[in-house]
Amino acid sequence: MASSAMKFLVLFAICVLPALVSATARPVKTPLTVCGKVYCDTCKAGFETSATTFIPGAKVMLECRDRKTMQVHYTANAVTDSTGSYEITVDYDHGDHLCEAALVSSPDASCAKFAPGRDRSVVILTSNNGVASTVRYANNMGFMADQPMSGCAQVLQQYLEADEDV
Repeated sequence: MASSAMKFLVLFAICVLPALVSATARPVKTPLTVCGKVYCDTCKAGFETSATTFIPGAKVMLECRDRKTMQVHYTANAVTDSTGSYEITVDYDHGDHLCEAALVSSPDASCAKFAPGRDRSVVILTSNNGVASTVRYANNMGFMADQPMSGCAQVLQQYLEADEDV
């Protein structure tokens, strides 16, 4: 009787414990770095243009959620530098999580509304996907200016002319 209980415990340890350990975030050998930029859509075009400016001091958040329960498992924050760029170092593999970089706030009161569809970016944070680099690039994220700046009509006209050439 005692030996069958012992066999059960050994079998349990061999089969179940590795699954429990692998279900959580695992440290990576080399940390991953999430890089991105934050811009102001100065022409209210809905996309980056030649008139787009990058925002220093914008706050950005990285959030990783469980794919099934959507429970938050990891968050990190960053602030953009003088070029509107940010970097977030991630020490754990989040292959089982849905991770997104998202805008938090802009220091520019005249460009502080989230640009629709440009306020977040999905980022794959695992080393087990064939990507050799430890750098993960998030799509640029943007805020929308309250009013278009002067000269935007000419900027947007350039894009219309480019469409007519096709």
